Amino acid sequence: MRKLSVTLASILLALAALALTPYADTAHAVLPGAIAVAALLLLLSIVADRPKAEPGRVASEPLRPAALAPAPSRNQSDAEVVNFLAILQEKGRLVDFLMGDITGYSDAEVGAAGRVLHEGAKAALLEHFGILPMREESEGSKITVPTGYAPDEYRLVGRISGEAPFTGTLIHHGWKVDWVKLPRLAGASSDRLPAIAPAEVELQ
Repeated sequence: MRKLSVTLASILLALAALALTPYADTAHAVLPGAIAVAALLLLLSIVADRPKAEPGRVASEPLRPAALAPAPSRNQSDAEVVNFLAILQEKGRLVDFLMGDITGYSDAEVGAAGRVLHEGAKAALLEHFGILPMREESEGSKITVPTGYAPDEYRLVGRISGEAPFTGTLIHHGWKVDWVKLPRLAGASSDRLPAIAPAEVELQ
């Protein structure tokens, strides 16, 4: 699952980079949604990738009555993911963008909202993930795919025959994650998940 998280983070960064390049008006409505979907899939993969508790060891002597240690909150992992979602909401209004009805807005208006989402989500990603290119060569260069390469590090297209090493043209340099620094929550409530964003109330 960690490879899936890395792949989704790479896709998210690729979409963010694509959003900075000139594109057709129709893409204004497509890219923000694609970025948002990739961000949510990344969050789900992080939940699935959380380490599970190790099974207890078999006791070498008969069990004796003892006080039960408090079990960790079953919502701890979920709360940490919600906390990261709250960061994306705070930085780029991700949840507002996804949960709002955009059918009544023009492509230009959706594109403007997508730019805010892009800038905020990118800042959050760079703060919590060390993202680097998979290959340092410029796109269009001739490169060699080494023997024993990891399947998630290269996508081979065209006529494929034989075994690695392969030589071909670099179409996209790819992305990888060097480190992850997700926020940790201490003492998450066992009966509810934290809020993504508080309700704002103006008092009269």
